Order: sequence, then structure tokens, then C-alpha cells
Amino acid sequence: MSQPAALISTEQLAAMLGDPNLRLYDCTTYNEPVPPGSDVPYRAVPGDKTFAAGHIPGADFLDLQGEFSDASAQQFFMMPDVAQLEAAFGRHGLDASKTIVLYSIGTMMWATRFWWMLRSLGVDAHVLDGGLDKWKEEGRPIETGAPRGYPATIFKAAPRAGFFVDKTTVKARIGDPSTVIVNALGPQFHRGLEPSRYGRPGRVPGSVNVSAATLVNADKTLTSLADAEAKFTAQGVTRDKNVICYCGGGISATIDLFLLTQLGYDRLTLYDASMGEWARDPALPIETD
Repeated sequence: MSQPAALISTEQLAAMLGDPNLRLYDCTTYNEPVPPGSDVPYRAVPGDKTFAAGHIPGADFLDLQGEFSDASAQQFFMMPDVAQLEAAFGRHGLDASKTIVLYSIGTMMWATRFWWMLRSLGVDAHVLDGGLDKWKEEGRPIETGAPRGYPATIFKAAPRAGFFVDKTTVKARIGDPSTVIVNALGPQFHRGLEPSRYGRPGRVPGSVNVSAATLVNADKTLTSLADAEAKFTAQGVTRDKNVICYCGGGISATIDLFLLTQLGYDRLTLYDASMGEWARDPALPIETD
């Protein structure tokens, strides 16, 4: 299978540096631990410090929780309204006519989250395979300091329906033979074998497990399309099904969604609040092994 169009290699990006049509963004966030008994599962910390310590030359920095999430929501990283996103992306010079490349540190899930958000707004972007980790491992150039940014633009979204669903929709789809619900968390959390920082251990009843971690190679790049296809089909995730992906906070599930999209699946959606909401709501059913 050919390399998916939305995925860009370090070699391809290196050849594009300095192109005035390029808009390059570091999307890194860190989920830091909180004391036991805290009301939140983790503390969301923007990756601005690691950005300043070293980033791909010319990149700007996007603060997911700070500018691109609904601050009024109980869960982190919830999709905000279109007006907020238009203003935020416009401030960062994002322009649909440009070549948009997203990357992150440690895991590609922060970049794929922004990719999914932009896609829902009618804007297609690229994700750097392996992120900054692979870039640095290959000895490619690094720049330090605060972001210089890009000239502001007027960002006008063209929202696409169906990219996000809520708990009511997920609950209604449990047991629906036309739908498969996919949990992107690790198998120990899917099976409820370990305590969950999100609340009750376990999974959405009837959901299958294609862990995002199993779709990533040791060098932080994504697995091959053939391997991803095999992992999804083994769990009954087929093109004739409506697919709902979830995880803990609507982030790692976007790795599953990214690969499914590159494989040609088009009946895809994200349960945005994921287990951060589901596990804490006693009115919602939960399943363990």
C-alpha cells in the first residue's frame, strides 16, 4: 500500500523548509500526574518549554488546552465552538490555501488531534511521521527560542458534520449491529484490569480494543497500512460499519481515526469526552472482564 497522503515524512518536510507556502506547527501537550483523589485525571501542560528548547525551524506552537479547547467543559480538550477555533487558528496564521504540517513530541496523538479538528472544519492538513523525535534522531536542524509565528489570517471554517458524538449517541449505538465502537486505550484498561484515572475501570459495553499504542512503531512512526488494516479487521472494524472511536480524553483515539481515514474508511466519528466522562457517570453502563 502506498504511503497515505496526509502523512508526511521527515525527508519530505526537510525539503519544504523555507517554503513561504508552509505552515508548520508543534502541537505538543503533556499530561502530568495529579495527587490521588484529585477531581481531574491529570494536569494538561502546554509544550511551550520543550518548544523553546528545540523545534523544527520556522515552526509555530499551538496550545491545545489553552486556545483550542472548550474551557467551560468538565473534561480537558473538548472541541470548542467554531467561532473560537476560527479566531485561534487565524491568530496563528493558519490558512487552508497553505501546506499545513503538524507534529508533536513523544507521541503523534497531539498532532493527529489537531488534524482531526481541522478536518472537521473543512481543512486538510499533514502529520509528520515520527514527529520531532524522528527529526532529532536523524540529526536534522533544530531552532530554539519562542515562536516567531506567522502573519495573522482570517480563518473561515467550512464545518463537516459527524466528526464528534456525545454520550447519548454512544449509549444508543451499544449493541447496534451496524456500528462498532473502538477503544484506543491499552488492553489492561479496556479489560478493567487496572485502576483507571478516569473513574470506574472498564469500557463502553460491547466495544472492541485497537490500542493506539499498537499502531505506533518504536521510532514513533505509524505502523504500515497493511498492519493497521489487519489489526482493525481482526476486531470487526470493517468499512461497512459506522465506527465510533474513544479513549480517555479524545486524543489517542485520533491515531486510530488517522489510520482508518488513510485506509479509506469514511464512516468515522470520535466520542470527544471519552472515558473522562463515561467512567465518571454512574448512569452510564460499563463493562469489565
